[in-house]
Amino acid sequence: MNKKSLSGKRILITRARGQSGDFAARLKKAGAEVVEFPTIEIVPPLHWREVDGAINQVKSYDWIIFTSANGVDFFWQRMMERGRPLRLPSSLKVCAIGPATADRLKKKRVPVHYVPKEFIAESILEGFEKMVVQGKRILLARAKKARDILPKGLKKMGAEVDVVAVYRTIRPRGGSKRLKEVLAEGKIDVIAFTSSSTVNHFAELLKKEDLKKVLKRIAIACIGPVTARTAKEWGLQVKIQPKQYTIPALTRAIAESFPPPSLSSKSVS
Repeated sequence: MNKKSLSGKRILITRARGQSGDFAARLKKAGAEVVEFPTIEIVPPLHWREVDGAINQVKSYDWIIFTSANGVDFFWQRMMERGRPLRLPSSLKVCAIGPATADRLKKKRVPVHYVPKEFIAESILEGFEKMVVQGKRILLARAKKARDILPKGLKKMGAEVDVVAVYRTIRPRGGSKRLKEVLAEGKIDVIAFTSSSTVNHFAELLKKEDLKKVLKRIAIACIGPVTARTAKEWGLQVKIQPKQYTIPALTRAIAESFPPPSLSSKSVS
């Protein structure tokens, strides 16, 4: 990726505030102008009863699955608030949905036993199908709103699954007017979505608008197939999607979607 391959391009990113730093830095390094417009906010669950119950009996589980780095952070936050040791039992095997989640666990000195080849729920299931999980107890720590394919699939394999919501994604208050103003300027080249929640909340902010018309000249970038599917459900045409579902890969895919600056300048002259 050319260091200035995105020179002159304006990229709107929709990640939660406080979590967009790495993505923004990578895009800026490639020469892009970044417009940060968080369409989601990551907050604790309304109550901790289910999480507390899982923490109390964590030694009884065979596996714990984290489907995001957020899940790791909030689970550890609650253990700290409860005054519990900030570690997991050595008998407990740990699954992380992708490298970012695995890195977060490793920083907490937690060994990760399984990371799927593709960083989606379907790939986790493919991996667990090769293991003997019948009769095993599995704790799934995830967002309040999430697809049910993972717990349903594990239960079909005979596992006992406890699903606990360790955090919620909500839409920040306001922002609809500002978003319309930013898009009306006609200077955004790419809008990047990193989760289905970012897509849904973005579309809801523009629910009275003709999305196809408003986003006509803007390339839609999605981090992976689940996010892309949500975008398509809203009628958006996804033009950019990396083969690996990570922020570095998404950055490269966005950069590679534009011709090198030298070629661009030749075509204009």
